[in-house]
Amino acid sequence: MLPNIGIFLAIFGLSLVVSLFKILREYERGVIFLLGRFYKVKGPGLIIVVPFIQQMVRVDLRTVVMDVPTQDVISRDNVSVKVNAVIYFRVLNPQKAIINVEHYYDATSQLAQTTLRSVLGQHELDEMLMSRDRLNTDIQDILDRQTDGWGIKVSNVEIKHIDLNESMIRAIAKQAEAERERRAKVIHAEGELQASEKLLQAAKVLAKQPEAIQLRYLSTLNNIAGEHNSTIVFPVPLDFMNSLKK
Repeated sequence: MLPNIGIFLAIFGLSLVVSLFKILREYERGVIFLLGRFYKVKGPGLIIVVPFIQQMVRVDLRTVVMDVPTQDVISRDNVSVKVNAVIYFRVLNPQKAIINVEHYYDATSQLAQTTLRSVLGQHELDEMLMSRDRLNTDIQDILDRQTDGWGIKVSNVEIKHIDLNESMIRAIAKQAEAERERRAKVIHAEGELQASEKLLQAAKVLAKQPEAIQLRYLSTLNNIAGEHNSTIVFPVPLDFMNSLKK
């Protein structure tokens, strides 16, 4: 009986000694609690944790890529859209991440969802589609400020998709078509204005030089003759005939 007890104690002692040592990777830290109170942050490498007296919580310091689930957002101009995003964050202060918040990953996810709906709901649909970079920055700044007390740094936010229903897609297509027609009409009108200005300048030049009008007249006759018409009836001004008699 005694040898069995000795073997048991030896095994227990050996396992106790082995449990003293913990290995933390380069990207890991251990938050140590001594009898329930925060003691220190240890790692990386080989550390000692006294069993029954100290407890350790591992914290990963690598950047986390979090997908924000699709959110139903109503824009400021009362358009319903579905938006999802991706968030990049990492733990900067392991002590705060463990002590100040329960399950910092879930807390950050919930905060990201509510912030996404809140920020996008303050903007119109056109701003969501055209100013995505600015909205990304606004969401990141808000999340970074609110998670600072949790020891978390939000490094980037990217809105991935903004999905519209079929009726809104058709309405946007009609709006884009109307905008293209408006631009075409404006360009045509500007061309007509420039042409009229040039014609007015040409008329002023021709009015000052009667010989130029005669040359223009002959040039027009030459162009018509080049069209291979069988019969050409063209009125000849009297002043043009008088100029030929001189």
